[in-house]
Amino acid sequence: MGSYVNLNDYPDTSYVKIPTNPLDRVIGQPEAVRLALLAAKQRRNLLLVGPPGVGKSMIAQAMSFYIERPREEIRVVHNPVYPETPFIEVKTIDEIEKEKNELNSIEGQIIDPKDAPQNVAERLGYRCPHCGFYSPPTENICPNCNNSKIINSAQGPFNDVFNVIGVAFGVNNTNDRVTQTRRIGDKEEIVVYEKFGDKIRVLDEKTLEKRRKMEKKSPSKVIVPIDRNPFVLATGASETELLGDVRHDPYGGHPQLGTLPYERVVAGAVHMAHEGVLFIDEITHLGNLQRFILTAMQERKFPIIGRNPQSAGASVRVDDVPTDFILVAACNIQDLQYILSPLRSRIIGNGYEILMEIAMPDNPQNRLKYLQFIAQEINIDGKIPHMTMDAARIIIEEGRRRAKEDHKENSLTLRLRELGGLIRAAGDMAVEKQHKLIEKDDVKEALSLYIPVEEKIKKYYGSMYNAMNQEATGSQKGEYNTYYNYNDDRTYQ
Repeated sequence: MGSYVNLNDYPDTSYVKIPTNPLDRVIGQPEAVRLALLAAKQRRNLLLVGPPGVGKSMIAQAMSFYIERPREEIRVVHNPVYPETPFIEVKTIDEIEKEKNELNSIEGQIIDPKDAPQNVAERLGYRCPHCGFYSPPTENICPNCNNSKIINSAQGPFNDVFNVIGVAFGVNNTNDRVTQTRRIGDKEEIVVYEKFGDKIRVLDEKTLEKRRKMEKKSPSKVIVPIDRNPFVLATGASETELLGDVRHDPYGGHPQLGTLPYERVVAGAVHMAHEGVLFIDEITHLGNLQRFILTAMQERKFPIIGRNPQSAGASVRVDDVPTDFILVAACNIQDLQYILSPLRSRIIGNGYEILMEIAMPDNPQNRLKYLQFIAQEINIDGKIPHMTMDAARIIIEEGRRRAKEDHKENSLTLRLRELGGLIRAAGDMAVEKQHKLIEKDDVKEALSLYIPVEEKIKKYYGSMYNAMNQEATGSQKGEYNTYYNYNDDRTYQ
């Protein structure tokens, strides 16, 4: 926090230093931060247990800052024998770099048309055969003499010979390409000239051989790129989003009309998180899909299959797709029992379970952390001004009041998402009044507006039960009372 030691030293929250270290931005969770840092360095799994808004998502995202950037790219490769079972190819950074160099090496030499043999420049459409004027090959009429630049590509006694030689190297003479020989010292070699915009590309025998080898390789598609984000959020993901799929193609069974199976393969979150962090908040909401997460963790690979039995992708299967990720799962205390036992055992066997704090002691040091939180929220929002110290003190006192509601005396709440909403509401009030800073009155007004609707209902109707009786129809009353009896819930009296 710099050289400042208390709130009175800050003119407003714009003077508060925000840490560059993502985990240092997490407020009031020292044990969780310590174990998250350790888990990132050692590649361990985490289970974060606690109510919403206490920093679980922030911790998971910050972990990706401390792991190495991905070093592998995953491709799916066409299988010419059995197209429905494409291959998986994993390329390292070094292999990708080598491949790029190979691709650059088959690009050939780029020259000016005037540096090419005249007959080549004419046959490719750069040079006018009548006046010798050079112009782009897209212009069929010479802009200098107004004669046609098109010449008979079959002219010349050796044209058939060059066609045969060109075929041997995998190229044919066309209006876009010319095959000839040239002398290099005492040796004569085959050379191909190609159109390349306003320039000409020259391919020698070595380059042609490399290009032919590259073209013989089976086509492939990158499904997990090397430059991906190492943090993958899979909260609320569907089965397809989580595990991948093969897109449908109505012509999938037709080799001429359809799209080849390898081109329709889509990676899921478990594959995109390879070498990174897979974060699933409210993991119990995945239900039985948890068992697939367990398989992907145990095997460190998971197949991609077509998940719709009515789709052309149903017959496609890609095996051994890597899934070596760090799992960070989160849930509320009451949902802990719904995590599959084998999955939880897997997390414990190679990781940590963390109970999140819901409050921290109210002391000068933690009040400064609250000030840091306010500054962070304002910066993240980007649409509201900073806050005066008098206004910040009201936020802090509100944090103290909310901690007391959780039966935490002399504490500050760590349910910070709700406080973040209060800060934004106060900021909106300040913007509406054209204040340069969020002032005390803005926060007070926000407090009167930014309250849960249940509290508004209780204030207006007296209780949730009264509201249900007054507003619901007869059939709704029976339905709601069957679903949940508010009359027996003392919190709604």
